[in-house]
Amino acid sequence: MSNIMDTLNPPRGLAGELQSSSTDIGRSGAKTSGASISRGLWVTMLNWIFALLALPSLIGAALVLLVLNPRFNPGPLMFYQNRVGRDGRVFRIYKFRTMTDVPQEGLTTSIEANQARITRLGAILRKFRVDELPNFINVAIGDMNVIGPRPDAKDQADVYVKSVFGYAERFEVKPGITGLAQVIQGYAACEDSTRKKARYDRFYVRHRSARMDVFIVVRTLQVMLTGFGSR
Repeated sequence: MSNIMDTLNPPRGLAGELQSSSTDIGRSGAKTSGASISRGLWVTMLNWIFALLALPSLIGAALVLLVLNPRFNPGPLMFYQNRVGRDGRVFRIYKFRTMTDVPQEGLTTSIEANQARITRLGAILRKFRVDELPNFINVAIGDMNVIGPRPDAKDQADVYVKSVFGYAERFEVKPGITGLAQVIQGYAACEDSTRKKARYDRFYVRHRSARMDVFIVVRTLQVMLTGFGSR
C-alpha cells in the first residue's frame, strides 16, 4: 500500500486519514449506520451543489458548440454510450461529441481508429474535460455521483470484470464524473493501466470520506487547468 500512498502525496490531514485506514488493502472497513447516513447526506449535497454550479457552464458550452460544430466538428451535439454503473446496471452516459461519426479507413486497432476520429475542436474539449459537462445530467437523474470510479463502456467492462483483479468492486458505489484514479493516474487506455486504475478505485471504495472527496475535487481542478491525462 505504500506505493499508492507515495503516489497520492495528499495534504497532511488526508495523508493521516489514509495511512490509518489503509494498512491492509484487502480489508474493507464496515461503516456504522450513522456514518452511512452522514455519508449519504454528504454525497447528495456534493452532487447537487456541483450540478447547480455546472449548469451555466453546460448551457453556455452547448450554445457555443452549436455555433462552432458545423464548421469544426460537423455532426450531432451530443454523444451517448452505454456505461456500467452501481451493481452492474447499464445506463446511458451523456457527453459532448468529440469524434467524427465515420472511422478513418486503413486503421487496424480500435484505439488507433478512435484517436484518428477526434476532431481538432474535439481534442480541445477533451483536453480540458469540457466534453464531460453533460455528465452532470447523469448526476441529476441519479445514474452517477460527482466523485466515484469513472464508468467504463459496457463492452470494456465485460472484459475487465473477468481479467482484472478486483475490478468488480467498483460496482459497489455509483460511478463518478471524476475519481481518485483519474486525478492520480489519468486516462487508462489498456488492460495494464486499467489494473492500476482498479487499485485506486478499490482504495476509494473502501476508504471513501469527505476529506478524500475534497482532495479529489481540488486535484480535479488542477487536472482541468493542466489537461493532465487527456486523450
